[in-house]
Amino acid sequence: MKNSFKKYCAFLRGVNVKGTAMKMAEVVDVFKNSGMKNVSSVLATGNILFESEETPENLRKILEKSLSEYFDYEAFLFIKTEEEVRQVLQNSPFEKAEDSHIYSFICENGNENVLFEEFLKVNHQENEEAKIINQSFYWKIPKGNTLDSEFGKILGKKSFKDIFTSRNINTIEKIVNKFN
Repeated sequence: MKNSFKKYCAFLRGVNVKGTAMKMAEVVDVFKNSGMKNVSSVLATGNILFESEETPENLRKILEKSLSEYFDYEAFLFIKTEEEVRQVLQNSPFEKAEDSHIYSFICENGNENVLFEEFLKVNHQENEEAKIINQSFYWKIPKGNTLDSEFGKILGKKSFKDIFTSRNINTIEKIVNKFN
């Protein structure tokens, strides 16, 4: 069953890493050729705004298949409505600071708990924190420590590739601003 047109953001995982080079103009074309309307990209990190009548579940299947075929890789993406993206930004539990990064993890409901459990298993750096707010997982880490932290190293596990992607909260803010 189709809905009326809604605004969405697709968050792609694995863009421009490990040999998967994607020009956002080509990604936009793949979305258009898959029936999406008013398609545009935000930054070069795989954030695609678009409109569709399809449900998020159908959108994910359609777009992952189209991207996989076009770019010859196993595509993973996560679909959020405009309102859901706005909530991610509004619910961020951490104050922005010059000396830290704040990440939001985009995943299906329930997987935020998997991330939090993994976070609790490892040692943390000073001023490193994580919280779940309204089914969104947030992580604050001192700048320069993201990839070296124990939690940061866990995030690259192959077993996680289809359950989440992350974005800096500044990127989420740019996406929300582009919705306007």
